[in-house]
Amino acid sequence: MTKSTWDPAQYLRHAGHRARPFADLLARVPDLPGDRPRIADLGCGPGNVTALLADRWPTAHITGYDNSPEMLDKAHVDHEGPTPGGGRLDFAPADARTWTPAEPYDLIVSNATLQWVPDHADRFGDWIAALEPGGTFAFQVPDNIDAPLHALMRELAAGPRWRDRLGDVLRRTDSVHTPGAYLDRLTRLGCTADVWQTTYFHVLTGEDPVLDWVKGTGLRPALTALADDPEARDTFLTEYRDLLRTAYPGAPYGTVLPFRRLFAVAVKGE
Repeated sequence: MTKSTWDPAQYLRHAGHRARPFADLLARVPDLPGDRPRIADLGCGPGNVTALLADRWPTAHITGYDNSPEMLDKAHVDHEGPTPGGGRLDFAPADARTWTPAEPYDLIVSNATLQWVPDHADRFGDWIAALEPGGTFAFQVPDNIDAPLHALMRELAAGPRWRDRLGDVLRRTDSVHTPGAYLDRLTRLGCTADVWQTTYFHVLTGEDPVLDWVKGTGLRPALTALADDPEARDTFLTEYRDLLRTAYPGAPYGTVLPFRRLFAVAVKGE
């Protein structure tokens, strides 16, 4: 899969909806073992939710890691530096496919990132090994690859007009495992694991809001693949937009986007 180009401004257009699952995840993370915790946010994006970690753990040294230069540039400008509680927030380049912690952490957290990382569960062992005893590994991922916004995208990309350019660039249907598979993997690695699913019903406003939403995330690989051909890109977007309008009809109060997410909080044994 070609590495996608990310657009922080597009991603942040729905920042409130996207931040809520992270807040729900953090609410289930227990107290951390260190008085001045060391925290890693793997796949930090533009840093807007990484900053929420400093609200929960004011004295922590928090590092956000991402492999997108565009996202890291935004994070550096908007969020890097000392935090009000005496901690620090910084950002560094790293790829979740290969990142191995170089120091112990009290918390390793990942928000809506691991679905982009093939075989990501195979990385759990290295990350949990780097946790302090009693430390936590926590993540949430979209768990809706079967939803219309993804199914229609895949069907369109696999059609005769687009398959040569887009047939293999989108997320695979097995990009997220079942809750039971995560529970089993994390427990076998010596953790006490809590795994659950939540479906959010986001009410979106504006013109073609579901298309606007997915342009910031799941559609990025297709947009990257068509970036050198604006006419083809616009044609694909128009065809996809029309499909989304049927699948997600508007109401007087907005357009409802059901969105299921999977959460896991794993606490390492003492």
